[in-house]
Amino acid sequence: MVAQTLSLWRLRVTADADPGVVARVVERFLNLNVLPRRVLAESDINNRFCVEVDVLGMPEAQMTLVAAKLRQNTSVLNAYWHRL
Repeated sequence: MVAQTLSLWRLRVTADADPGVVARVVERFLNLNVLPRRVLAESDINNRFCVEVDVLGMPEAQMTLVAAKLRQNTSVLNAYWHRL
């Protein structure tokens, strides 16, 4: 049997302090039937939310699409991903 290599990604989102942002970020993954490994949301001193989502096994192209869709949201200031 050939072992598959799974990629672990972290999506980072910076947004205005809108409580609905966390739900909208996680919703993108739930719509794809993907359960994130970890979700961290915290408020910074500039009254913004920083959301981090760790996901295992998604294709790179799909992560790029999720980040692009999140950047279209008016309250999202930045969204990007990187490999862990």
